[in-house]
Amino acid sequence: MEGGVHEVDGSAFRECFSLAWRNPYVLRLAFSAGIGGLLFGYDTGVISGALLYIRDDFPSVDKKTWLQESIVSTAVAGAIIGAAIGGWMNDHFGRKTTILVADFLFFAGAVIMASAPNPALLIVGRVFVGLGVGMASMTSPLYISEASPARIRGALVSTNGFLITGGQFLSYLINLAFTKAPGTWRWMLGVAALPALTQFILMLFLPESPRWLYRKRMEEEAEAILRKIYPANEVEGEVQALKESVEDEIQAEGSSEKINLIKLLKTKTVRRGLLAGVGLQVFQQFVGINTVMYYSPTIVQLAGFASNQTALALSLVTSGLNALGSIVSIYFIDRTGRKKLLIISLCGVVLSLGVLSAVFHETTSHSPSISRQETAHFAAYSCPAYQSASATGWDCMKCLKASSPDCGFCAAAADKLYPGACLISNSTVKDLCHGENRLWYTRGCPSRFGWLALIGLALYIIFFSPGMGTVPWIVNSEIYPLRFRGVCGGIAATANWISNLIVAQSFLSLTEAIGASWTFLIFGVISVIALFFVLICVPETKGLPIEEVEKMLEHRAARFRFWRKETDDGKDSNVTV
Repeated sequence: MEGGVHEVDGSAFRECFSLAWRNPYVLRLAFSAGIGGLLFGYDTGVISGALLYIRDDFPSVDKKTWLQESIVSTAVAGAIIGAAIGGWMNDHFGRKTTILVADFLFFAGAVIMASAPNPALLIVGRVFVGLGVGMASMTSPLYISEASPARIRGALVSTNGFLITGGQFLSYLINLAFTKAPGTWRWMLGVAALPALTQFILMLFLPESPRWLYRKRMEEEAEAILRKIYPANEVEGEVQALKESVEDEIQAEGSSEKINLIKLLKTKTVRRGLLAGVGLQVFQQFVGINTVMYYSPTIVQLAGFASNQTALALSLVTSGLNALGSIVSIYFIDRTGRKKLLIISLCGVVLSLGVLSAVFHETTSHSPSISRQETAHFAAYSCPAYQSASATGWDCMKCLKASSPDCGFCAAAADKLYPGACLISNSTVKDLCHGENRLWYTRGCPSRFGWLALIGLALYIIFFSPGMGTVPWIVNSEIYPLRFRGVCGGIAATANWISNLIVAQSFLSLTEAIGASWTFLIFGVISVIALFFVLICVPETKGLPIEEVEKMLEHRAARFRFWRKETDDGKDSNVTV
């Protein structure tokens, strides 16, 4: 026993895959619903590469940081609304119907974005996609969780996390594949219509969540599905547990009484569940993951890699590590437990962000200087701010910060680290610089420390993905009482997307205002706070049947040494990981 949680016999990871032979029906449910996770990952990841080419097609986007942030963050704003509506739809219309609506929104958004003639319509398409992402972000893991046997529930819900990161990895592959194609970003954004249509068709032939059906008094339908999910010797026990859970709720609350925020906060188990669930979702965003997923190629360019193709190729590595981390999570989630993974994950995230902060500090403080001779070589295009100022102390970073007009750095032909030219930033000058086999920089400066930044990003993803990447969604799919699960899941997902919006809308502005080094340092400090939050406020739910989570929360009290449990003889004992 660990913290009052039943041990999992054997490896849930192996059992999950052996289930494909013994009961393929469960995996069919999980992977069909998990396509929502794939779409979630694809549509959040694809914009990072598409943005590089959207800037090339629309000069207004290239010149205005807030417009770039808006193209990214309007999808997040849509996801906030989608998550809130999704919680309500899950409780009133069921998990299946909510997934079908999300698929329609994914499809419509992809078509609008691919055909957008201007940034305004592109933003409209991003809002549609965001609505679908918000619904899918909470509904897919909830559906999988409620259609999974308790022993492998964590592993199966982790497949949704794997498909999210797999979708992000796929988006980088698609981005790289279409870099030379006419329409580049239109293809990148439009491809998402295909998996949306595929999931819509598959979900039409799949059943509703058995637990939702039982809650709506459709016992026969629910039991028929449970008999397909559980071995014959476990079905009656699961049916009885569901029956007792629903009856207890009705007796305590009254079946016709409406759920509201005051009622949620007055219910001790729900209040404790919300503290842990919402807190994890907020910290998942504030430790900075979506700065990496939304702006990864931009971060690579800030580290000193000039071309779009190089930035996309190197970003593909971090995205691949993210997908790999999800596989690691599937293996360890039911073996090691949720809480241990979170603690290990956050310790590594703090270390990685420290590395990134130090590397970007060195990158910005040791950028190549500006040469009057090199600049004079392009006399007609030299940066006005550089011409009007005394040349003393000018380096690449100071050149890139010049405005009215914006300026760029054309590296020396012999070595990109040698003094270069500070020139007006436009497509003509860019082509002129490239024509002399020089590198052109507008986002970051050449640096010998660039590869260390990539190592820092890789470490960040390696540590984040198995823990903070997947565990918050798993905890939120299993920590709330059945009656409140849809609403509480919606609240937590909404909190996640609001936090996501704040980070997405502020990252580029922060890097411009205080620099990448201080920005990553802020994320590091928040990660330390998140670590203490997990230690104090998050319970372990490994292997615990969903109907018993409520009882577990009822007898818990927050302590610094994680949680205090009540032993069989009625005495309290402190529990550590």
